[in-house]
Amino acid sequence: MTYTINRVISGQDIDSVDARARKALADNGFGVLTEIDVKATLKKKLDVEMPAYRILGACNPGMAHQAIGIEPRVGAMLPCNVILRETEGGVEVSAIDPVASMQAIENAELKRVAGEVRDLLAKAVAAI
Repeated sequence: MTYTINRVISGQDIDSVDARARKALADNGFGVLTEIDVKATLKKKLDVEMPAYRILGACNPGMAHQAIGIEPRVGAMLPCNVILRETEGGVEVSAIDPVASMQAIENAELKRVAGEVRDLLAKAVAAI
């Protein structure tokens, strides 16, 4: 089983794809809680160069509330990370597949919620 939902956007820079990703996430009920500029962090900490790479920590508050109500420690696995990374083919967008990430938790109700979140993330990735 794959653990991400992926799409490559050709002909655009990472900033344009970032703006489109944030809009698509918002249109599907997600906010971006965190942002990590991996390229800048690794340059600062290790003095290494790499292509642009960002991690957006996306959260759908209603779905997060449901999941925490079902399984209180599930917050250790939140938010849903979405990465944007420069590749030779364009900017790759990869969102975590919540169903795959929740496999370690034996709870059918939580898996149902994870499936709903996956559907929303897949719609967002497709809309970018």
